Formats: sequence, structure tokens, C-alpha cells
Amino acid sequence: MGEWQRIFVQNLTVPPHNQRRRHSPPRESTAFQFILKSVEGDALKLRALDEMSDVEFQLRLSFFDVTYHHFFGKTWRSATKPLKAGLGHLPAAVFHETVYFHTSLDYPSIVLVVEVVATARRRDGTPQEMSCGFGIVHLFNSRSEPTNLNLKDKGLSLYHGTPRALLHPLLQEPIELNKYLMTIDSCHLQCSLQPHPPLEAVYHLLPENTPVSSLQRIPGMLAAHEGDLFQKPRLMKTVTWYLEKLSIHLYPSLERFEEELLDLLISDQGNSMLDGNTLTVQERRLHIGVHNSFCFVQPPQVVVVVPEAEVARGRTGSLQRKQGAGVRPSSEGQALVLRSRIHLTEMVHHPAFGVVLLLEYVFSVASGPDGKTPSVTSLTTPAYMHSIRWAVWNPSPDATSSNVVLPLQGGVQHNPSHVLVYKTPPATMSSEEVKQVESGTVQFHFSTGSEEQPAVAGKPSSSTKGEAPLSKNPPPTPSPRSPPSPQVLVSTQDYSRGPGLSISQLSVPPVSCSSKTPSQPSGGALPSQSSEALSQLQEDNPRGAITHLESNLSYSSLVQESPTADQLQELPFTPVHVPIMALGPHSESPSTGLTRAALARLRASGFPQLLDCNKEPVQIVDPVDPVNFVPQREEADLLQNNEIIVQFLAFTRAAEDRTALEMWPQTIYFTFQFYRFPPVTTPRLQLVNADTSKAAPFIPSSHILVQIKEDGTLNLGSPGFQLKYMVDPGFLKPGEQRWFIRYLAEHTLQIDAWDGDSLLLVGSAAVKLKHLLRQGRTAVQVYRELEVITMEYKQDTPVMSGEILKHGGVKPIGVHAVVRGRLHLSLANIGHLCEQRPRKSISLPPSRSRIISSYDGNSGFHGGSLMSANSYSVGNVCQAQKLADVDSELAAMLFSRLREVSATFQHSNREASVTRRRKLERMLSVRRRESQEGDAGKKASLITGRHEDRIQHSRDLQIIEAYRERIKAESIASMLSQAITTRHTLYATFGTAEFFEFALKNPYNVQHTVTIETDNPELRVIVDAREWRHFKKLTQTTTPLEEDMFHLQDDLTPQVYLRPKETVHIPFKYQAFSLEHAATMQQGPTEPMFSKGKEDSAAPWKSCGIQTKHIRVSFTASGGKLLAILSVNVESQPHVVDQTFRFYHPELTFLKKSIRLPPWHTLPGAPVGMPGGEPEMFVRCSDPNIVCETKKMGPGEPQDVFLKVAGGPSPQIKRFFLSIYTDPWLAAPTQIWQFYLHSLQRVDVSCITGQLTRLSLVLRGTQAIRKVKAYTSHPHELTVDPEGIFILPANGVQDLHLGVRPQSAGSRLVYLNLVDVEYHQLVSSWLVCLSCRQPLVSKAFEIVLPPGGGKGSNKRITYANPYPSRRVYFLHTNRPDLLQFKEDSFEIGGGETYTIGLRFAPSQSAGEEEILIYINDHEDKNEETFCVKVTYQ
Repeated sequence: MGEWQRIFVQNLTVPPHNQRRRHSPPRESTAFQFILKSVEGDALKLRALDEMSDVEFQLRLSFFDVTYHHFFGKTWRSATKPLKAGLGHLPAAVFHETVYFHTSLDYPSIVLVVEVVATARRRDGTPQEMSCGFGIVHLFNSRSEPTNLNLKDKGLSLYHGTPRALLHPLLQEPIELNKYLMTIDSCHLQCSLQPHPPLEAVYHLLPENTPVSSLQRIPGMLAAHEGDLFQKPRLMKTVTWYLEKLSIHLYPSLERFEEELLDLLISDQGNSMLDGNTLTVQERRLHIGVHNSFCFVQPPQVVVVVPEAEVARGRTGSLQRKQGAGVRPSSEGQALVLRSRIHLTEMVHHPAFGVVLLLEYVFSVASGPDGKTPSVTSLTTPAYMHSIRWAVWNPSPDATSSNVVLPLQGGVQHNPSHVLVYKTPPATMSSEEVKQVESGTVQFHFSTGSEEQPAVAGKPSSSTKGEAPLSKNPPPTPSPRSPPSPQVLVSTQDYSRGPGLSISQLSVPPVSCSSKTPSQPSGGALPSQSSEALSQLQEDNPRGAITHLESNLSYSSLVQESPTADQLQELPFTPVHVPIMALGPHSESPSTGLTRAALARLRASGFPQLLDCNKEPVQIVDPVDPVNFVPQREEADLLQNNEIIVQFLAFTRAAEDRTALEMWPQTIYFTFQFYRFPPVTTPRLQLVNADTSKAAPFIPSSHILVQIKEDGTLNLGSPGFQLKYMVDPGFLKPGEQRWFIRYLAEHTLQIDAWDGDSLLLVGSAAVKLKHLLRQGRTAVQVYRELEVITMEYKQDTPVMSGEILKHGGVKPIGVHAVVRGRLHLSLANIGHLCEQRPRKSISLPPSRSRIISSYDGNSGFHGGSLMSANSYSVGNVCQAQKLADVDSELAAMLFSRLREVSATFQHSNREASVTRRRKLERMLSVRRRESQEGDAGKKASLITGRHEDRIQHSRDLQIIEAYRERIKAESIASMLSQAITTRHTLYATFGTAEFFEFALKNPYNVQHTVTIETDNPELRVIVDAREWRHFKKLTQTTTPLEEDMFHLQDDLTPQVYLRPKETVHIPFKYQAFSLEHAATMQQGPTEPMFSKGKEDSAAPWKSCGIQTKHIRVSFTASGGKLLAILSVNVESQPHVVDQTFRFYHPELTFLKKSIRLPPWHTLPGAPVGMPGGEPEMFVRCSDPNIVCETKKMGPGEPQDVFLKVAGGPSPQIKRFFLSIYTDPWLAAPTQIWQFYLHSLQRVDVSCITGQLTRLSLVLRGTQAIRKVKAYTSHPHELTVDPEGIFILPANGVQDLHLGVRPQSAGSRLVYLNLVDVEYHQLVSSWLVCLSCRQPLVSKAFEIVLPPGGGKGSNKRITYANPYPSRRVYFLHTNRPDLLQFKEDSFEIGGGETYTIGLRFAPSQSAGEEEILIYINDHEDKNEETFCVKVTYQ
């Protein structure tokens, strides 16, 4: 035990502050490499060292917690180096040492202190050490990310004094800016700090916060041949050892030992848990773990040991136990025995490896009527634990099997579990039995995994039964000879990792774990009448101290501590659904596919010319030229009105698209969304060929976009389509101008092109908007030629199992990009002067200050009616109003009010119609003439009417009085509530966090614990200091920050403690991820408007009716007393869309897709020079019912976003948004993606290539008769019957016949739309899922042809009719662009031979092509298939 004890004592560490261990959940540890090069400076020449000899310098590293002023971990010391001084150089001490360590305390206040120490000898020979200064290195930044420190030139600054100065209470954060720290001039340390992931392989061998040098040997690691040991650490081979027949003997007997133990606990005056009840031993546990002198290699196993007498009573015979040599056995049945065998799979043949055993007792307070515990399974039984004895065993490296007897230890000496242990017997006892056993012994039999373990007679087998790997209960009849394995589930008689939590652990209340922790005595035995001998330390090693598991019974803790036999281990698995590449900056191409002559004809088509505010042509910029973006120049521009013009000019078919002739649309329309304006759907535009010459069919030709009038004719006078957006200060809120400028500089406009007839997606294009920045110019215009690309997503392709288990193994297969054409687009930005200044409104946002106070004029009751909801906004001057005018409930009860309302209603109706008013005037003149005749009767009726009015007014006054009395208390309470209410307005967008702080003051002279409650979860209090620090740095808020400021209740409601008259800043964060999504139908093109002769223009985004959210935050003291109320009004603004995805999926099924993120540095808004390499990305979805996640991959590996969306019924369209973040606090999204999921009716077709497969679909009519036509996305593979326009009767049923002839094998999707040709509306939509296989090839041919634009080649092949009767055959091919037949069908007699004429078209490039020739019968079923291999060379 000498080697183990020596290394163990040398590596004892100081634990972190108990607040860090108590409140922080287990975090992932981070590994670091710290390179110490040299220390330079004149300050190293101390005057006190002049009279000393052997002066050398040393570096010391220590961990320090600035928040709690606490040193922890272990201090590392370098080798001593002499001071060297050269000519022209500062004196320096060169070290060149590398230090490695890891820590899980990722707080910005955790620093590494580097101290420079001078060692020397006095004249009398005694050693002397002096501190020459110290430096501070931050391990983590404000976002808890590891620091990458590389000080090449200036080095690390050093401070005067010793690191003990950091313990002074005046040294607060930020510690480098403290006035009490003085920098040493011209003295610095050359060093570098960076993360070191290879160290993660030895986390289990090296404890946290323990720095080690590059040459230090760690038990369990292989020595390096040369160089650094930790650059690529290698582990020693592990072996499996077995421990069985384990028994523990205590002095003088088990019964007497436990009686004395219970007496000491009961007589302890400090134990207040008994209250006259009886204390009993509930359970006896044994912790067994492998220790490498530094730490436990794995969490210790926990087993239950029972008295031998109980084992004998529970069995037919007593347990036979062999005693070790030279040891006298105790009384019969007075030993603690283990009935199972222990597997230690982590043992290593090394002298520093040992097996540590810790005996622990669980005590409970008996509360039953007979003085015994009523039930050990009761979760309400008070219980607590104490450590009794421990032992460590160092096996010899060549040991294979033997009986081991170890003495037990106790008392105050250090132990690997870092707990206080029960006292040892005094040495004054002279009993013979005491002298032999002393503190007790533990004995067991051990063997290695190489030898076979025989069954023990009289004892059930200790092997496992491998046939029941999914059962946690013990099998009834264990197999006697199955080999032991730590990876299978085991019975209670034999287990490899020990059981999970026992009943006693579940019964321990949390208060027992947070009891007072006594300080560990410095030396000597503990008093026998003190409970400190049984108390335990705070948790120093969470992996080994199982006594602290009771306070954390969460799911994660159970998973970490449960044995491998009870918990299935998850393998690294990548979902098989293939990733889809997100469109990046390569989505637009500056190259052109047209000749100069075609471009000249296009420009001469008569597109409208744009003029600036001076009636001059707009300056045209070249899209190839770089854009020098200067935000100050844009903000200083006098022309603040920006008129954005988008012109759709022409559309060009792609030359490489072979199927473009069949699928080329006749009309087209576009959908897109610019900035925060509503989404736009253009009218249908006719494609008119601009090239009148007859060109080759596959030569790209331009088609001018022409608007279609209401009568169906073309508007040839004004080709193209134009949209205008007016972006002026009247539509933008204050401060939004710079957001709009940033949008133009960094974002891309996504445009979708649709077939105007079939309503099928043609493709998507992307254009950067940076050329719309005027940069002081009057107007700019840019012409762009954009590739219109469509992404064809094939069904998920199976992946080999070997590729599943490795990162990045799944490649983006099954995704095919096709260029459908090129869109000719013109973008312009014309500046105008502001015609009038926007008038000031009370709805404008307040200042940009992030500090909200109740004294800034936004709170209090400023006068007015108590029942007026908006009285606070009228100031201290108020005009009297009738109660009936401000309270609708009172107005409904007053008869006179109803009469006034009726009269007003009649008056408004008279004014509404001129004819009715003329009639009423005639009636009034007639009544005047009648009134002159009966004045006497009128006077009598007038007197009667006035009397009735007085009675009614008196009744109304009584109603008003009663009503006022009823609402008086409520109105006064509302007024008092307004007096303590502070109002704040937020302008928020989707996914962006809005941060502010509220200054909360305690107005009372006594302290209060204030509970903060909000009625909307989107507004919450920031309780994490790291998140608070991140947002303060992001918003440059300079208010003070406090660690552990809030206390969370059981329902996670935060509470804050306020001293009398104290003011604290409460941080709030508002962030909304949910948006209201309504299932919509696919919208077709809009109808053109030519009635007023004006061009279509988009409405401003302010027209979108977005409701304002009202959130109430209450600050309540104890007793329900309100201290303050914060009323937050959230004005939700439309967000920017960076990219759009469209998926077509079968209805009522789950869409599972993976989208591969582009490289993070290419995303707009990504930080530059981020330390630590690629950041981790996070995603959030606007729909909470959609599952989205991204997993952190290794360095250099791509990151994928996984989506799982539930589709609705056909033809529903689900729209949702996805926000992508690169910071863990989700402050602002880097990109926002828009998704459309089209749910279609699914039709599965299994077919053979080249063969016609027929099926029918049932069409159900709507409520009206419709003229419809069926369109398909692949007309060369899917045909419909009827092919043209047909009538769909109302509420009727009709069949639509389909013919499928695929040209290639595999699985793919074909879209089928049924469109109303009159109103251009989608009636029905289907998703045809083709599963195609290739027929057997009966013959193969080979031909060599020259490439280039030749005349082609004619060949012939023969076919013999195998049938005796006459047959008709049809010919087809999978490459009609390369092969044509002389005759598409032929008829041949029985047994005859027919010659098939082939014509091979010329190829433009060299290479090889395989062309299939299908010979089908009269039913279009495949008879034979020929393969022709054509080589173009």
C-alpha cells in the first residue's frame, strides 16, 4: 500500500466552494492545455535577493473563484529555473513547460492564478521563498465558452504582491479593473491557453482542477516513447477481477459494536431527529470501487451486506465461510456477509491501482407502537447515513487468485471517499480479542477473469442467465455455467456493477443531506460523545459519494448512477433520412446563357425605362462590381424615401434541360416576400418568344413576360411586370432605417416561379439585394439573370449499416438539382425627398435605454376619472365627462340615455340619405301647419311630457348613485394599482430576444422576499448569471450584476430578497417562438387590374393586422402585498425570411427530413474570429407540434437539422418557420427559414421501366360545375386520360385514367394536379409514388460513334417472334433524345424474323451511354429488353 498511499497523499485537492457544488447541476468538463514559456522583466531582480545564493525562479498555478473569494483544486509547481540576462534583453527565466487540466466550472469568474516565486538560500543555509508577482488568466468568457489565449507580443501582465491579495473583500469583479491591483511595468509572462480535446480520453483517471505537467505519470496511462505524454494519451489494458465470499468482522462482535454505536447516537445532545423515538439500523452498505491514487476510475458499486445470522435464518443451512490464516474468528453468526460476487472490470496491473471498500450504515427513526420501524418501504421514514470503516487493497501485479484479509480503518485520517469516518477503538483496551482484530477486518477471495469460476457448494450460482437480457427481476433458475459478463442484466445473486438505489436511499428526506457539516478536525481521535465522529463532509467527488444521491433523484442522475445491467446504452446513431443541402451563396450565378444578339433583342422589346427624381435615366450598375457598404453614408443620405422597383422581364429555357420542351409552361407567375411587406403573388404572365427565327430545339430561347388582360388578350404595349415598394420614414418605426439598410446589404430575395396553367412549381431563384444600396447616389438599377432551380427529392435511399455508426457517414444522396431556366430581373432603388415630416405620435417607442424605472414618467396616476382606462395619457388636466359616456354598463341602464341614443341614430340616418331628408322636411312643414291649429292641445301635452322627464331623470339619478357606490371600491383599487404600474413597450420579431432591466425598489423600512410572477411565459426573468452577463455585454448595459441573485420555488417562480429601501435591477427577456399558423389552400395567380390604368404595387407591411400583446408582471411581497406592477405592451413586427423550402408529402403522414446547414462562417451575421473553432448551432421552430433538433458533431463535421412534421389532409398547406442560432442563449437568429408542407393524396404504383402500367383515380365534383384539366410534373412518364379539358359535374364522380411508363429504375415522386382552367384554382392534387424496377436484359450490343455535331448513325437489329401465331409489337426506349426508331410498332408472323431500324442521334460530348430498347406486346407488356452500349470517341 506504500505506492498507493504516497501518490494519494500527494494529490489531495481542495474542493470548490460549497455554493458551486450545491446549486450547479453536473456539467460537461472542458480540457485545457496551458503552455508556459518564459517570464521577462526587471522586476525579477529584487533587492532582497542580492544577499542570497542559489537564486532560481518557479511558476505556481492555482484555481481561484472570484465570486466567492475561494482557492480550490491543487497548486502545481514548475521546476526551478535560473535567471538569464543578455545584452540588450530583459532578464528572463525560461521554463517551456506544458500543463494539462480539466474543469466543469465553466463560470467567467473561475480564473487561473499564475504566481512567480523566487527560491534562494540565506547565508545560514536556510531556504527562503519570495513572491515576485502574479497574473490572472480567465478560463471562460461571458458565454461560458473556453478561452483561446495566445499572447504573442505583449504577454500576460503581472501584478504586484501575492495571490493572497485576491482574498480581500474589496477585490470584486471585474477584477482586472480594480484600483487596488497595480500592474508591474515591463514585466510579463509569455504563455498560451487553448482547449485540448484529446485529454477527454483520460477524464476517468485524472480528477478535475488538478493540473499536471506533460511528463507526469498518471496511473493507468501508457508512457510515451518521446515527447508529450498528453498530446495523444494512451490507456493501459484493463482486466476483470472478481471478489466473492466477502465478510466483515467488527470488534468485539457485530451485536456489541452496533449497540455501542446506537448508544452514542442516542446520547448525542445535538441529534434532534429522535424526539424520544427509537433509533435502529435499517441497512448496511458496502461501497467498492477501483482507485488509481488520484480518483475513482468508475463510480463505486454499492452493495448491501447483511448479518450472517439473518442469512442462516433465511436459508435451509448456514453459510460455510473459511477464515483467513492467523485470524481468529468472531462469535458464531457475528459477521456481515455479501451474498453476491463483485465484478471489477476497470482494474489495471499497476502498483498505484487499489480496491477501496467503505462500510456505510443507514439509520432510521422507529415510530411504530412497538418501538420498531413499521415498514422499511415507507418513503416517509426519516433516515440518514454515516460512514463506519474503510479499507484499501493493493494487489500485487502477478496475483491471480488468493484469499485476502485486510484491517479496517477509521477516524480522522484522509480516505478516498473524502468523508468523516467513525472513531477507532482506543489503544488502552487490553482485551485479547480486541488486540487481534483492532478496528475490524474484511476478508474475501479474489480471482482474475482468466480462470474459470466454479460453483460454490451450498450456495446458489453467482453467474448470470443470458437468456433474459431485458428483465430486471432475478430469473427463477440461474444457469450454473454461463460466463460472467458486465454487459448483461444479472440476478440479485451476482451483478457486475452493483444494484441501483435501495429502499433506504429513496426513503431519506432531502433535509438529511443538507444538514450541518462540521469541520474536519486537524488531528487526534474524536470525542466518543460527539456526533461529529459520524458526520460526513460535503460532496467532494460526485461520482464516489453516493450519500449525496438522495438530494438529486432526477432522471439524469439515475441514468448516470444506474448499473449498465439496468440501463441500455445508446449507440452513436445518425438518422438514415438523407440530408438536403440548404441553398448557400452559390444559388445565383452571374454567368449568362444567351448570346449578345439574343440580349440585344431582349433589351429592344420595349420594357419601361426608369427615371429618377430628376427625370433622368437611372444609373445602371454592374452586378460583378464589388459593393463598398458604408452604413454612415446611407444614414446621412438626404433622399430618405426609397422606392424599390422589381421588374420581371423575361424567362429563358435552359439548354441542358432535355425535358423542357414537354414541360415548358405557357404562362407563369411568381411568389416572393420583400423585407417585411406581405407575401406577393403576381398575376399570370404569358411567355412570348422574343426570337422569331427558327432555332434548334435545344438552343436556349428567351420568352418575354407579357401581362394578360381581363378579356384574355395580351398587353403587348407594356411588356414585363413591375412592382413598387415605398420605404419611407412614415412607414418605418424610429431606428428601423438602419435595419432596412442592413437587410439590403446582407440578405437574399427568394423568388418561386410557378406554372400558371398547371399550378406546379417551376423552380426557385435567389438574388442578393446589396446592389440596391445607393451609397449617396440618386438612383441605382441592376439587371440580373438568375438560375431557376428545382430540387427533386427522391425517396430515402437505404444506407449501409457501416455508414450509420460514424459521423458524417450519410451523404446528401437522393437530392437532384435541375436548372429549369433563367429569370431576367431588374431591381432598382430610386431615392426621393421626404414630402412631409412624420407627425409625432404617442405610440412611438421610448428611448433605447434598457433600464426601466418607475420614475421615468411611464407610471403613476396623473388624474382623471377613476373609470377611464386611458386617463394616464392625458396629463394633469382633465375635462369633465358624463358617466354614461365613459361607462357602457351604466349607459345601458339609463332610460334617458337610450332616448338620446335613439335620437342620435335617427339624426345620423337623416344625414345619410338626401332623398329621405327631403321627405322629412316636407313632413315637418306639414306638422308645423297642424300645430298652429292646435296650440292649446300642444301646451297640455308639453306640460305632461316635462313631468314625465322629471320623474325619469330622478330615477336615473338614483340608479347612478347606487352604481357609484357599487363600483367605488373597485375603482379606487384600480387607481391605486395604476399608481404603482410602470408601462413599457417592446417591438419584437420572431425568434429575437428583447432584453431589459426593471429597477425594483423596496419602499418599506423592513426587508422583504419578493415573488415575481408573469402571466405570459414568453416574458421571463433571467435567473442564470451567465445568461444575464451575456445580454448585458450584448446590449452594453452597465448596471451591477449579482451571482445567485434569485431563489426558485418548487414551481420555478423566482424570488428576490430586498433589504429596506434597497433598489435592485431585475433582468427580463422577451422571446416569442410561436406564431399562429392556419392551414391554407394553395393560392393561384391573382387577377390583373387594368381598370385605373395603374401598375400593380404591393401594399405596405403596416397593413398587416398584428395584434398587440399585453403582459402583466407583478412583484408581490410576503402576505400578498403588491410592491410594483410592470405592464409590457409587445408590438410584434413581421420578421425577415432568408430562405424558403417546399416539400410535397403524402397526407396524414409524418415528414422526416434532414437539412444540412451550410458552413457557419458563410451565414450572414456570423461572428468573425470566434474562438474555439466552429460554434454549436441551435434551432427553434415556430410550431410547437413540430420536432426539430440539431446535434453537435465533431470538429469539421457538417451539422444537420432534423425535422419531423405531421402532415394534414389533402390539399392542406402547412407553413412554419425555423430560426437558427449560433449562441447558446438564443439572442438573435442567424437565419430564419420558411417551410411549406403540401399534403397530397398518395398513390403508390409498382411498375417496370419501359412497360405501361394503368390505373384510375376517382374524381369527386364540388358544389358547382367546373371545367378542369389534369397536369402532371413528368408528362413523358405519366399520361392522363382525358388529356384535354373536360367537365367535372357538381357533386358527381368521374374516373381519371393514368398511364405510367417510367424510363429509369428506382423510387421517385410525380405530382398530379387537377386545375380549374377558368378560375385557375387547384381542385385536387396527388402525389404518385413510383417504385420502378428494371426488366431482365436478354441481349446486349455495343457500338462506337464519333462525338460532335455529326449526322448520327443508322443501325439494324433483328428480332424473332417466339410465338406460333402472328403478333403486334411496340418499341420504346429510355433515351428518346439519343435513339429514334424507324417504326414505333411492327407486326410479325409466328416464328418469323423482323429487322428493327435504329437511328442514333449525335452526342455533343465523349463518353459512354447505355440505351435500353423495350419490345412490348399488344397490351404494352414487356416481352424482351435489349441493351445497347454506345461509346462516343
